[in-house]
Amino acid sequence: MFFKKRNPIGLDIGSSYIKAVQLNDTKTGYELAFAGVVPLQTEVIVDGAIADKDKLISSIKELLKKAGVKSGDAVVGVSGHSSVIIKKITIPVMTEEELSTSIKYEAEQYIPFDINDVNLDFQILGPKPDEEGQMDVVLVAVKKSVVNDYVEVIEKSGLAPAIIDVDPFALSNMYETNYSGAEDRIVALINIGASKTNINILQHGAPIFTRDSAIGGNHHTESLERALDISREDAERLKQGQSVDGVSPEGAQAAINAASDEIYTEIYRSFEYFRSSVGEEDIHEIVLSGGTALIKGFSATMSERLGMQVEVADPFRNIRIPEKLDVAYIKEIAPILSISVGLALRRIGDRE
Repeated sequence: MFFKKRNPIGLDIGSSYIKAVQLNDTKTGYELAFAGVVPLQTEVIVDGAIADKDKLISSIKELLKKAGVKSGDAVVGVSGHSSVIIKKITIPVMTEEELSTSIKYEAEQYIPFDINDVNLDFQILGPKPDEEGQMDVVLVAVKKSVVNDYVEVIEKSGLAPAIIDVDPFALSNMYETNYSGAEDRIVALINIGASKTNINILQHGAPIFTRDSAIGGNHHTESLERALDISREDAERLKQGQSVDGVSPEGAQAAINAASDEIYTEIYRSFEYFRSSVGEEDIHEIVLSGGTALIKGFSATMSERLGMQVEVADPFRNIRIPEKLDVAYIKEIAPILSISVGLALRRIGDRE
């Protein structure tokens, strides 16, 4: 009679790995139920869209089997500049109900897709301080075809798709849960995955600027392949700090540094665009997540290049990891799990 409903599984489907996290609610806060990662074959996910459903379904089932999970609700994150648009807009003050009826009209002015081809959602941030009668709203549009593909894959994997979220907002959830007391600072949450970088800039805990960039950790891999004339597998090993016969550590590091500099430059350009378009105060610090955050020296050099504090994200800072799990391994890969933790924090019926 008294079955406890399990919380949803946060499923972060990247281009190189699938990450899954489930959290338990306890009297003292959140506790990790399980965390899992499985590799994904190349070209299964392309710019956030599913290119091979069968391979993706197989990989999700493999991950669930490793976690001992057969069914449950899933919260899935999507991103990609060709399928997801997130924009902060300013409109006349109205109620949430009024905006719900007029959102399609408002969105048509800002969304570069056919408005009938997207799912729309919004979050009211509040009155605009310097413009009486106006309010700020975060507008989100995701192509229906992308949402439908993810829903189909999740269902065929044995899960029930409960919420489709966007990756930058999942980062916000992770940050809010683990980094209290920074509401007065402008913070850039940056997740650098294999093929894309998500940037979400927060002020007073609310998003004021988001941007996706098609550059990521694969840039390091490709730089190593070209510079050293080695296989992709050897390049991945070097990127992870392992040694490869016939390759000097100095040569590998030079190729990694060259790729890192291009990523730093792309992030700097995004920051410059933020400063010119939003016109707010400057960014105080970066919280860095994703697989690229694990590359030795990457975060320290980023701090030097961009001239600001960079902290590698710990998505389990305020979430207990029970001893029955592999605590050391989970802590080691923690930055990779940042988005999946943020997704796992979502609950059906919430608005943020």
